Amino acid sequence: MKITNVEIFITNPGMDGLDESFSESIKFFGKNLIFVKIDTDIGITGWGECYSQSDRDTQITSHVEKIKKYLIDYNPLNIRNFILGAQRDFSNKRPSMDFWCAVSGIEIAMWDIIGKYYEQPVYNLLGGKIREKIKVYANGWATSLEEEDLSKNALEMVNNRGFKALKFDPFTGPWEDWPENEILFEASKRVEVVRETVGPEIDILIEVHRRLSVSKAQIFTKSIEKYKPFWIEEPCISENLDGIKEVKNITTIPIVTGEALYSRNMFKDVCKNRSVDIINPDICNTGGILELILIASMAETFSIGVSPHGWNSTGVGASAALSVSSVINNFIIYEYMVHVEEFSKKITKNHPIVEDSYIQISDLPGLGTEIIEENLTYIENNSKRDFGNFI
Repeated sequence: MKITNVEIFITNPGMDGLDESFSESIKFFGKNLIFVKIDTDIGITGWGECYSQSDRDTQITSHVEKIKKYLIDYNPLNIRNFILGAQRDFSNKRPSMDFWCAVSGIEIAMWDIIGKYYEQPVYNLLGGKIREKIKVYANGWATSLEEEDLSKNALEMVNNRGFKALKFDPFTGPWEDWPENEILFEASKRVEVVRETVGPEIDILIEVHRRLSVSKAQIFTKSIEKYKPFWIEEPCISENLDGIKEVKNITTIPIVTGEALYSRNMFKDVCKNRSVDIINPDICNTGGILELILIASMAETFSIGVSPHGWNSTGVGASAALSVSSVINNFIIYEYMVHVEEFSKKITKNHPIVEDSYIQISDLPGLGTEIIEENLTYIENNSKRDFGNFI
């Protein structure tokens, strides 16, 4: 079996993605989705997904285009050799986020091909699943940070959608390392609002997006302990592992980092130093399916849990992460982006189904999902986020 072609698809819902229910700062879809399609000479096609960020698609897709010439006539069964060659010979052991995003999309597509080739779900080729269904938490549900909207949206997720866990970022922009304490306490108040709305049985997960200095993160953390959050995610920048550990050491709330770290090399010191309680690597940017399994295995030896990050489509990217989540011992919960769900369902065959905060593992070959190419849309989006601290 040989690869005959590699295609890249950049897509967004176009004008349909301009959700009027969202506040002005986050009204647009958020970013584009990037899919990789690999064709073979025996008629099997595989689909993968690359993590993307707003306004950084070109860097990611350019990596895929440059790697493409190495893949033509390549046997997609040889995934380990592909990863080795890409890191050693293509990147000269100088990888970046953009490189790992590209490699992840290609690697996931290769696993999809292998599963279809052997007529098995990917998880069976990884040793078989140890759980039949995967618990997920909702993210992307908070259309604004006004108290009334927070309560309304949280109740929608819990009462109408059945989610048992909700994540949100309680801070407003622009991001500041050293915000006034008033801003910290306003964020704390929003956590209180959600807790009072959903009650004690629903898990609330707090995202901080790497924004705070160590001392400010400690102040915020202590202020929300009484609301018993499930975790606090990335209180400080990912590179400051000592700082993150300082936050971890002053609280009983589990601390998370990992979405901005790529490959085992960047997770080594996180695990070695026990800087956090849980890691959240993203399958679409950390190297793909095999790399996520290896990272999880390393973390397990340090009693660190794994909750894969999922800011990708709820179709291909999610299906790949669900496959891995079904086979790793230290899995905790997976991220499900509800605000991209409608578009993902439109463009995906056999889209995963959430019921009562769980997704049943598919028994279809490969990833169990495929992209419906004719449903892909794209419109250039010129929306901008806050830039710097200027108003």
